Amino acid sequence: MSKQFDVIVIGGGPGGYIAAIRAAQLGFSTACIDAWTNDKGGPALGGTCTNVGCIPSKALLQSSEHYEHAGHAFADHGIDVKGLGLNLEKMLGRKNTIVKQNNDGIVFLFKKNKVTSFLGLGSFVKAVDGGYEIKVAGKTEETIVGKHIIVATGSNARALPGTPFDEQLILSNDGALAMTEVPKKLGVIGAGVIGLEMGSVWRRLGAEVTVLEALPAFLGAVDEQIAKEAGKLFAKQGLSINLGVKIGDISASKKDVTVSYTDDKGNAQTGVFDKLIVSIGRTPNTNGLNVEGVGLKLDERGFVAVDGDCKTNLPNVWAIGDVVRGPMLAHKAEEEGVAVAERIAGQHGHVNFNTIPWVIYTSPEIAWVGRTEQQLKADGVAYKAGTFPFMANGRARALGDTSGMVKFLADAKTDEILGVHIVGPMASELISEAVVAMEFRASAEDIARICHAHPSLSEATKEAALAVDKRSLNF
Repeated sequence: MSKQFDVIVIGGGPGGYIAAIRAAQLGFSTACIDAWTNDKGGPALGGTCTNVGCIPSKALLQSSEHYEHAGHAFADHGIDVKGLGLNLEKMLGRKNTIVKQNNDGIVFLFKKNKVTSFLGLGSFVKAVDGGYEIKVAGKTEETIVGKHIIVATGSNARALPGTPFDEQLILSNDGALAMTEVPKKLGVIGAGVIGLEMGSVWRRLGAEVTVLEALPAFLGAVDEQIAKEAGKLFAKQGLSINLGVKIGDISASKKDVTVSYTDDKGNAQTGVFDKLIVSIGRTPNTNGLNVEGVGLKLDERGFVAVDGDCKTNLPNVWAIGDVVRGPMLAHKAEEEGVAVAERIAGQHGHVNFNTIPWVIYTSPEIAWVGRTEQQLKADGVAYKAGTFPFMANGRARALGDTSGMVKFLADAKTDEILGVHIVGPMASELISEAVVAMEFRASAEDIARICHAHPSLSEATKEAALAVDKRSLNF
């Protein structure tokens, strides 16, 4: 007889493993199925985020930033570095160690919370009395039964039509994190989060990086003022970003990749690169899930169709994270995982899409929450704006990183914060104050009246809030 569980989670990424832990905390017998394996064939829980996404990319971003600082910025601090060298093998080894620590941490959490882990590919078999039969295809094949099923199968890198990833010359995020030598010339198709972050890593380590972006505007989802400031800073660093590009033929030889494209003026161009990273978005992963076998509905874009509570068209089947609508962000998946587990328990799990923060971990970092100025204009919302530059912030000067600014957008009548946008040092940490403020529907005046430690980068947040009322104190 198949093992029976109250909740079975298919997928062990940020959404899946968090959903499984929360379900177990609520008293449900819980299983989590995940197919990622480490180099020894054991479980590598954490999904794309932990294995080839958020965690390893941040490790390399940090290491490459240290390398760049040692070669350039340290001299301004009176630190002379002689004989600077790059040990890329050790840098990648450190990244792999951090990944494994996160993998092992999730294994520990599963044991602590009594979540049963299955290593293999999970798929629907059929509806049965008491729920759904799920097949686990691993080293051996078995079936388990769950009353509630949470689909958390994530997403896959989108390839250009006719140009599959070989992870040797034409790279997804996976291959971009594992190059064993620094390419002399690196091409990046797509100026989104992954393209900018991976381009930044390899530029710092010595590659000549050319970014090709189809859209005419840089970072169109970002507040326009912030995006323009970031674009200037990236160009100053030596990141060549080409907008309005139309990609033509891509051909790979044994040693390089040739990309034919048309620039924004209609001129034919050719780029020859040692490596090419393709980062044009991600597609929902329903491969091998056997959705047709049980009639699980997908929408027109291939996502699992869900309502506002993450319910699918099938009773007691839920779906979360990258495989459903909404932003493809690890923390969004985590929040949905917790909310679904609590809804199964009869509680009122909640995810506020309006206060989900976004971060690009370049240098400077870019982070935002809420609406942009262009969105407010398009919606006809009367607003006030306030900005404060980090060059006027004492802590930023001490750090030696004064690039960027903080920007507040508030309702013209009520002063409620509608959006906060940051480009600058530690933006990923500073944005949390804005998220909390917006969750409690705070006004810009509320932030302006809160005492912030001096000297701190967070004072720039307070000053931007003051600037909404045109009374900034330090600029």
